[in-house]
Amino acid sequence: MIRVQVVDDEALIRSGFELILNAAEDIEVVATSTGAEAAGTVTRLRPDVVLLDIRMPDVDGLTVLREIRAMPEAPVVAMLTTFDSDEYIVTALRSGAAGFILKDTEPEQLAQLVRTLAAGGVVLSPKASRSMLHGRPGHATTTAEDDPEVRRVALLSGREREVLVLVAEGLSNTDIGARIHLSAGTVKDHVSAILTKLRVGSRVQAALLAQRAGLLGERGGEAGR
Repeated sequence: MIRVQVVDDEALIRSGFELILNAAEDIEVVATSTGAEAAGTVTRLRPDVVLLDIRMPDVDGLTVLREIRAMPEAPVVAMLTTFDSDEYIVTALRSGAAGFILKDTEPEQLAQLVRTLAAGGVVLSPKASRSMLHGRPGHATTTAEDDPEVRRVALLSGREREVLVLVAEGLSNTDIGARIHLSAGTVKDHVSAILTKLRVGSRVQAALLAQRAGLLGERGGEAGR
């Protein structure tokens, strides 16, 4: 079972997500909470996935994210938001969130997004634009000459670049392996090498860097399927 905690200041959102996710045979919502209660509940119940509202009046979602990410064996965290252009999304992704989910996501898609998160995949709204991922709307893709972080992409082998693009598309290690005919273990080794060479701490941060380097255009520029 995938154990999920839903954190939102609106009771209707919490109960709605709980009802939808509990209908899936392999998912259990172990807690719903407000932002003020979130960190304590995570510590006590140890969920696998936390769905966290990015904007809450009692405690800011980014503050809660930092508290959770600082925990030993922290769960996967995805941000909940009403708009795919939310100004805080890129900050959350760079702070360790594994993606974001729009609150108006179709119910039948929600359980699959949670499964993707639990499997180590990246979840980004299909509506997310390249400029949103870059964090500077309207800004052109960063070049290696402009950004030392982008220059690190040149350290990757051809296979690692291929894996990185699939990571940015939101695929789990198992799905990537099936796509390019490698074992999940081999893909895991490639992902580990990618994170090391790019000097980033998460798959989402690697995906953001791939976008900035213009790699996503190699497969049509889509992420987060």
